[in-house]
Amino acid sequence: MKNAFPRGLTFGIFDHLDEDGCEIARQYADRLSLAEACDHLGFYAYHLAEHHCTPHGRGPSPNLFLASVVQRTRHLRVGPLVMLLALYHPLRAFEEICMLDQLSGGRVELGIGRGSLPVELGYFGIAAEAAPGHYAEASEILIKAMKGDTLSYRGRHFELNDVPLTLRSHQRPHPPTWIATNRPESASWAAASGANIACLGPASSVRRITDAFRACRERSADADERGPFLGMLRMVVIARSETEAYALAAPAYERWLKSFRFLYDLNALQTPPNLPLSLDAAIESELCVIGTASSARQALLDQLEEAGANYLLCQLAFGNLSLDASLYTARTIQSEIMARVT
Repeated sequence: MKNAFPRGLTFGIFDHLDEDGCEIARQYADRLSLAEACDHLGFYAYHLAEHHCTPHGRGPSPNLFLASVVQRTRHLRVGPLVMLLALYHPLRAFEEICMLDQLSGGRVELGIGRGSLPVELGYFGIAAEAAPGHYAEASEILIKAMKGDTLSYRGRHFELNDVPLTLRSHQRPHPPTWIATNRPESASWAAASGANIACLGPASSVRRITDAFRACRERSADADERGPFLGMLRMVVIARSETEAYALAAPAYERWLKSFRFLYDLNALQTPPNLPLSLDAAIESELCVIGTASSARQALLDQLEEAGANYLLCQLAFGNLSLDASLYTARTIQSEIMARVT
């Protein structure tokens, strides 16, 4: 066993804003407090998922919530992970991102994707079979718009003719881009496109994705000097004892799971086969890391090393975890893990 994290390791925050049992306004206030604390603690970024019509995500407009986050923070970078482009006109998506990047002084990390549950898109009239094509065109237009000047495009879903682009992002040529993936072929596309990746799953599965990313990037003559982020997501609860950590995490995971399953149950859909149905299963599958500072540190070290990841996306708030519990985990990660990175 090694005793220190590898060089170049970075820590960020991932959030679903899933229902915690409180009034929505109170939950928003608590998350803003958590983001403010993470800014002071030196976390790199706060990434927010986009979900619709489900308690699994109370932030259906991520950029709107993130506009509040940037007013409460000074260094913390922000971004949707991911922005469901199939639900946006790409011109509107471009304008929103430009506004957020300007409001934040150039702190946006732009995650794009088409989502994992077609029924969410269906509520907006986007059929499952149309979503891939809609997303592909929207992402192409969005990246093209970031180059500025005028925008013209003709496709199956969109037609744009000499649209004047009067807004610009603060970061040039555009904010860093991200995709969430569990497939090596998507990782290869991200590497070739200069995007960062966020991965979910056991470390051994993540390793196949990071290996594919690195293999593709090594073949690219356009690879920039700054290394990309290869992110691994973990739900983390740290407490003063193993017993306390488990007692906090068990009901929180149960509530999170109920929110996750809401649309599946409502629409009589089968849940993903790899979804852990208990906290013990979540720990076994490496979705969750629960324990004391020392045990969590070692578990995260082992998993990051096996995964070949250099960016840890910490989901510190989920289910009915209290703000105090999330803050304790955040502070412990900073003092016992981040401070030891050399």
